[in-house]
Amino acid sequence: MPRVTLTSANPARQTADALVVAVASSPAGPRVVGADWLPAETVEQVTGLAGALGITGAVDEVRRLPAAGALAARTVVLTGVGPLDEVAPDAETLRRAAGAALRELTGVASVAVALPAEDAEQVAAVAEGALFGAYAYTRYRSGGDAKAPAAEITVLTPRARDKSATRALARAEVLAAAVHGVRDLVNAAPNDLYPAAFADAAKAAVKDTGAKGVKVTVLDEKALAAGGYGGLLGVGQGSARPPRLVKVSYSPSRPAAKVALVGKGITFDSGGISIKPAAGMDAMKSDMAGAAAVLHTVLAAARLELPVAVTGWLCLAENMPSGTAQRPSDVLTIRGGKTVEVLNTDAEGRLVMADGLVAAVEEKPDVVLDIATLTGAQLVALGPRVSAVMGDDSTRTEVVDAAGAAGEAFWPMPLPADLRAGLKSKVADLANIGDRFGGMLTAGIFLQEFVGSTPWAHLDIAGPAFNEKAPFGYTPAGGTGVGVRTMLALIEARAIR
Repeated sequence: MPRVTLTSANPARQTADALVVAVASSPAGPRVVGADWLPAETVEQVTGLAGALGITGAVDEVRRLPAAGALAARTVVLTGVGPLDEVAPDAETLRRAAGAALRELTGVASVAVALPAEDAEQVAAVAEGALFGAYAYTRYRSGGDAKAPAAEITVLTPRARDKSATRALARAEVLAAAVHGVRDLVNAAPNDLYPAAFADAAKAAVKDTGAKGVKVTVLDEKALAAGGYGGLLGVGQGSARPPRLVKVSYSPSRPAAKVALVGKGITFDSGGISIKPAAGMDAMKSDMAGAAAVLHTVLAAARLELPVAVTGWLCLAENMPSGTAQRPSDVLTIRGGKTVEVLNTDAEGRLVMADGLVAAVEEKPDVVLDIATLTGAQLVALGPRVSAVMGDDSTRTEVVDAAGAAGEAFWPMPLPADLRAGLKSKVADLANIGDRFGGMLTAGIFLQEFVGSTPWAHLDIAGPAFNEKAPFGYTPAGGTGVGVRTMLALIEARAIR
């Protein structure tokens, strides 16, 4: 991850390979935002030659111009913020503009970012966006990578020496490390990241962070059988690589609250006997994004030394078809005793999550959040960039508020009581699928069966967790790291309630 520093130096005299400034769009043409220090000839170049240079100021637009000796930097990079109703862009607009610029600025050593950063909130947004954008996954690339992100990022702000700004930067670095960690796990090939390997990666991540008060416990297939974790065992029985349940707990002294996080960790989802179509199955390596987000949220909370006890449950299994795989009409006994008739083996995420939710609730947390790439119906309802949140009214609202503060898009969805009838089974307590329509909501209703009266919300990130199309803003192709920012913001809010 790049090194980030703050400076209050004159941006025009800042030495760097690239100097990033914001450009807004307007009916009269593009205009430079918050950069009165720019030489007149540079401003004239932007405005006078906008048409010829393709500069509009649109969101995600990034254009490079030679500095031509007018600035200490070698090039000027114009990053679009779109039309502005206010004097300055909001936090998410700044994040996205900084991220788009750094995502495009590969193969350069140093970047100075001169976007509006007049207070700690803006400093945080610019730093977060720049770090999110400066990401590349190169594990499987042979030889060098000419498109590596910038190694040095300087954020220009008049608040460079303020403690609030330096704290904002420190938090941004922790947050970005967590998001990068999730992306790395999601992007890993499933032949390398199977349940036991994921458990080992969790242990290594805890050790690497050096965070205090963090403990990892791993239940293998024998321990799962002894503990009655029938969902994990049923889903994992078709694979030669058995399931795991990983508990990652951060326990500060005198915690102000106790939060449990449960993440779906299907390291590859073929659909099992109810096999998926071959087209697009390669993206099913991302079906463990929820577990990855839980792991790195716990570690981020520990690194920030938040006064909240946070326990993460990573529900890890590989869903494969074989002679030992579970069959449609099999009946599983979830931890705690409820039985589930498996009518579709491709509705497996809710089975492993049921085990994790029961285990989490047994420890009596103040609130439990589960996060999962759970249903294709989420994509149908909300598309690839907006996640869904369901649960009791209070917790659902808390998640939406946290997402808004963090800059992530989560949309509140209902849990209609009438859909529960679709989960009736002729032989078991409930079935693992219901009627065709409202599938995202039915999955949430299924999970609700395993939380009792504990305050709870379910986050369905099926689309936003893995970007199968072109990069945008600070979001790369592949794993996105969605969910970490929202869950961490909720934990921080709980710390001061």
